Amino acid sequence: MTTPIAPPTTSPTTAPIQTTQQGPAIAVTGPLRDRYDEILTPEAIAFLTELHHRFASRRHDRLADRMRRRFEIGNGHDPRFRDDTAHIRADADWRVAGAGPGLEDRRVEITGPTDPKMTINALNSGARVWLADQEDATSPTWKNVVEGQLSLRDAIRGELSFRSPEGKEYHVTAERTPTIVMRPRGWHLPEKHLQFTDRAGRRTAASGSLVDFGLYFFHNAQELIANGRGPYFYIAKIESSEEAKLWDDVFSFSEEYIGIPHGTVRATVLIETLPAAFEMDEILYELRDHCAGLNAGRWDYIFSIIKNYRGRGARFVLPDRSEVTMTVPFMRAYTELLVQTCHKRGAYAIGGMSAFIPNRRDPEVTERAIEKVSADKKREAGDGFDGTWVAHPDLIPTALAEFDAVLGDHPNQVGRQRPEVMVTASQLLDLHIGRPITAQGVRDNVSVAIRYLEAWLRGLGAVAIDNLMEDAATAEISRSQVWQWIHQDRSTEDGTAITADYVESLIAEILGEVDRHDGDRFDDAASVFRDVALQEEFPAFLTLGAYSRFLVEKA
Repeated sequence: MTTPIAPPTTSPTTAPIQTTQQGPAIAVTGPLRDRYDEILTPEAIAFLTELHHRFASRRHDRLADRMRRRFEIGNGHDPRFRDDTAHIRADADWRVAGAGPGLEDRRVEITGPTDPKMTINALNSGARVWLADQEDATSPTWKNVVEGQLSLRDAIRGELSFRSPEGKEYHVTAERTPTIVMRPRGWHLPEKHLQFTDRAGRRTAASGSLVDFGLYFFHNAQELIANGRGPYFYIAKIESSEEAKLWDDVFSFSEEYIGIPHGTVRATVLIETLPAAFEMDEILYELRDHCAGLNAGRWDYIFSIIKNYRGRGARFVLPDRSEVTMTVPFMRAYTELLVQTCHKRGAYAIGGMSAFIPNRRDPEVTERAIEKVSADKKREAGDGFDGTWVAHPDLIPTALAEFDAVLGDHPNQVGRQRPEVMVTASQLLDLHIGRPITAQGVRDNVSVAIRYLEAWLRGLGAVAIDNLMEDAATAEISRSQVWQWIHQDRSTEDGTAITADYVESLIAEILGEVDRHDGDRFDDAASVFRDVALQEEFPAFLTLGAYSRFLVEKA
């Protein structure tokens, strides 16, 4: 169902709070480059200040909840369906808002970062939706954060073009461009180039989530509505319905602030953490006035399982990353439950991204990628998903064919209720796969993580490695598996103990094999990998320490 959106008013209906030197205030501490003043306007900074004044402390409370929940799971308390919210799950009558204008048909969505070239390629791709990714596919350099916003601003106004260093011109030529759904960073990530001072004079880094959302919404919401679409968002990494409620309150306040109707914002929530899988109904309920659907964020979901169960013993240890497919028991249960939950509430269920990508210089690689992606999308369409993700334009026809075969002329299959699905907590936690850890699997994890981190440190967030699309989520799986294998005293299939010394030997081999050049970041990447895979403590996210250590600039 599409809800009509009324034209916006021209001025905020909520008066901005008065800021003083004592706070609340936001100061820009990053360098200001060409056109940054078009994004970091006084009015936009005032809006970011409002968001932080109202929601920053709640964000910190929710992050504390995450730490407590992770501690509980690590100490033997498995997640379960909540007793205190059973009435929400039992109430068959409530529904979410559903699709906004331009989101009625989401059968193929393309994902990617927001630099000008990738923005233009996505808009020309022929996909129905573009996930404009400021999160896992973007290295959060100050340049990427602000200039990604500039790309989006220009694209929405039909003003974007790009000239490559080689002189190639890029322009948006598609007659119908995909609907943009922007993905801000998760609640855990800071933005250290903006400093928030609260009323008490305490200074902290701004929230990456509120910065990404706030700048995009403030500059583009009214223009998007005028274009017949709306301000739409993918919400990443949330772990509870309380986190969903926080986002819902951010949306409601923001709509009021610029004077657009309540419910104009539409959010699609990625179910990509283990705790969130036990609260899908509740997440939809808290966001019901703003929710379009859920997405099966497969790679972060696997990472979340490893992170939460990393110290719980051998039965919670997964084999090689390549063996953790969408058909293993716990992944099958999670996706079946997602489709059923979405359709019961009138929400779209969007499938995840297969990592296989084509190689235009290697027909055999391309053929294999198309075969793998076709099978993946056929399974999703058959399971009842309403759409899916791809990471490369050449894969759109493959994914489209599988969804066309099931959807036909219908924009979705929300009416397919899946009453036969009965997923239990034990099924969501059935991690048995029955495959070994191989020496090649260990080496692949070390190699992929180091090569990805090297690119990430140079400002690239989505990287083709060994004919797979790697981003922060897949790198998290690689490094967390290495950490778990070491700390659970695992051995490879051939009997080699997986120890820190063994992994150090692999690091040395890999650094000796990669193509080195002036300005590469392989030594820094290896240092980061050691910090997140070989230390006694397990960092919750590999990006947090690396961001503070390497990506923060001073004006």
